[in-house]
Parts: sequence; structure tokens; C-alpha cells
Amino acid sequence: MSNTTSNQSTDLSKRKFLSGTVTGSMVAAGVSVAPGIFLTQVAQARTNTSTPVSSNVRWGIVIDTTKKVDWNKCVDACNKEHGLGNEKESDLSQSTQYIRVVKVKNKTTGYEATLPVMCQHCEKPPCVDVCPTGASMKRDDGIVYVDRHVCIGCRYCMMACPYKARSFVHEKLTNQKEVTPRGKGCVESCNMCVNRIDQGLKPACVEASEGAMIFGDLNDKNSEISKFLAKQNTKQIRADLRLNTGVRYQGI
Repeated sequence: MSNTTSNQSTDLSKRKFLSGTVTGSMVAAGVSVAPGIFLTQVAQARTNTSTPVSSNVRWGIVIDTTKKVDWNKCVDACNKEHGLGNEKESDLSQSTQYIRVVKVKNKTTGYEATLPVMCQHCEKPPCVDVCPTGASMKRDDGIVYVDRHVCIGCRYCMMACPYKARSFVHEKLTNQKEVTPRGKGCVESCNMCVNRIDQGLKPACVEASEGAMIFGDLNDKNSEISKFLAKQNTKQIRADLRLNTGVRYQGI
């Protein structure tokens, strides 16, 4: 046998061993991810460009609560995109929500507003700070998300998030979407539809919002979202925390 053939066989054996080791570690940690779905494969499948993620871009969303929109349409679009709602939870209050619709009221004036709340994609995300494994992370373009293959289900990030934007998967899942690998024992939340963004598309909730949500690059002064922010007095939820969120609100 030639040295080249021998080296190839050795490399193949190493890859098989490492693959088995990673899978075994995940099972030992109580994490169950859909068989055959790995984030590296998903990333390769969803990306149709060789352009790497860059900090020159920071993705953001503006939500105009003054628009008369049924925000549940955005929730439905999100659920469809990521395959949510297929869980057979024994307790429906524990089912996953990437977006939830809430009503806020000014107790002094009586003014009420209904708005969707999701991960706010903070510039300084508390969830990332407290994660012991690095599963909670932020991309260079500002998108905050969870690597389910590294998450051990400690839920520190859920306690650290001031927006209650994260969910924990309590039971085994079925009928999953390949673009959103999920698993029992993992934490998950809105990832701003990173699978769509990497293909040059808008998040599913934005497309379903009937123009009430604007998505774009916060670092580009000529983008639609930046022009809107320059003219309108928008707010951040819990601005006092100085997290510099990527999601802003008009009319609250």
C-alpha cells in the first residue's frame, strides 16, 4: 500500500472517530438533535455566496407599532419557516416561541400598543456573556443565535435575557426543518432568519408584516432602515440596560 493511500485511510478513520465522539458527547449531555442534521451542513446548503460574514454590516429590524397589522401573521410566518408548533408538548405553555405578541400600556396616560417581541439581537448580549460553553454566540453581522450542538441546556442564557426571548425544548421533536436544527434539551430563540439572510432574503416575519417591519443594514446610512431611523423617534426596549439592540420600535 502506498503512503498516500495509507494516509487517506488514517484520515478517514480519524474523521469517523471524531464524528462518533461528538455524537456520543451530545447524547451523554442529554442533547438530542435531529439525526443527520449538522449546522456545518446547513450553513453550506443555505449559503449561495462566498462572501464571509463581516462586521461592516449590522442587521436590524424596525417595528412600527402604529400600523394596524395583525402581528399574529408574523408569528405564523415564523412558525412555518422554522417548523415550530409541531411539538406535542404535554404543557402547551412550554412550547417554543421565537416571536410573541404582547400588549403594553402606559399607566399614566392609558395609551396601549400591541407589538411583537423576539430576540433583540443586542450588541452586547447578556446571553452570550453567561453561556459556559459558547453555544450562545453573536455573529460579526450582529445576529445572536444558539448552536444546538454545543448547548448543554443549562438555561443560564434564559435567565440572563431581559426580554424573555428564549425557549427550552422539553420534549422530543418531530417534523423538523433542515434549516433550523432543533433538539430536546436545548435552548433556542429568534435568529433573525439567518438561513434566509445568508441567501439575500428578508426574515419571514418582515415579509409577513405588510410593511410594518423594516429590515436592513444599520451600518449603511443609505439603507431603508437607516433612513427611517434618521427621521423617526424610535425606541429600544429596556434602553436603560445599554445593550444597543438591533430591534427598534416606533410608537411605544
